[in-house]
Amino acid sequence: MGALPPLREVIARHGLSASKALGQNFLLDEQLLDRIARIPGDLVGKRAYEVGPGPGGLTRALLRAGAEVVAVERDRRCLPALDEVNVASGGRLRVIEGDALAIDERSEAGDGAHIVANLPYNVGTALLVRWLGGEIWPPFWASLSLMFQLEVAERIAARPDTSAYGRLAVLAQWRSDAKVAMKVHRSAFVPPPKVMSAVVHIVPKAAPAGVRAATLEALTAAAFGQRRKMLRQSLKSLPGALEALETVGIDSARRAETLSVDEFVEVARAIPAAGKIS
Repeated sequence: MGALPPLREVIARHGLSASKALGQNFLLDEQLLDRIARIPGDLVGKRAYEVGPGPGGLTRALLRAGAEVVAVERDRRCLPALDEVNVASGGRLRVIEGDALAIDERSEAGDGAHIVANLPYNVGTALLVRWLGGEIWPPFWASLSLMFQLEVAERIAARPDTSAYGRLAVLAQWRSDAKVAMKVHRSAFVPPPKVMSAVVHIVPKAAPAGVRAATLEALTAAAFGQRRKMLRQSLKSLPGALEALETVGIDSARRAETLSVDEFVEVARAIPAAGKIS
């Protein structure tokens, strides 16, 4: 990396300010950013995919870690600052202007990319569910290292029979390992958000045989859509679900939060073919 001015100077020179509408909160602490960039492991010569780089703080850290970076930025105000980062990196940064929800990440980032991002709050969960979903597994990404509000991060890594455990935990853990890698105090951001944040690290693992992602997604949506109700009530609208509970020996009087990830997988596998989601 060539020499770059401090991020605060870049932000002031380009007249940048975090957009509430875009869910932006800038991270400026280089030591903290370097710690985040180390979470995926060795990035030398590897591809990193970043959503919402803003003025480029985490982008700089990923480049310092040796990665080639593809970044998607919707806010065109940030593009001149990112162009300066690209020049300093010797062309190892490619910026795509656009909405991350409309980008074909696999074609842009390529197989084996590490997704590392301080996700805009307003699209973070939607992107995560998309990256965790689909029938093709393993996915195109090698790992996810994503900044969320602490409450969301804890929901992703939650264990059964806890208040945080829900649909996100099952979708993140049935064919991946998910953990909270580090917590980040609100004071680290400009402007400071109202809540604490955390980085979640997710690595794909072998998917259980005989289970379709669409079936598990429908099952968890129904089960946790009415989480205080017994399964016999919350699952009655999902064809084949109650029969599947009986097949695997799960009491329909239980509530969704008491089922382990493995039990959800067993139920999804047992839903009759006619009841599987097409």
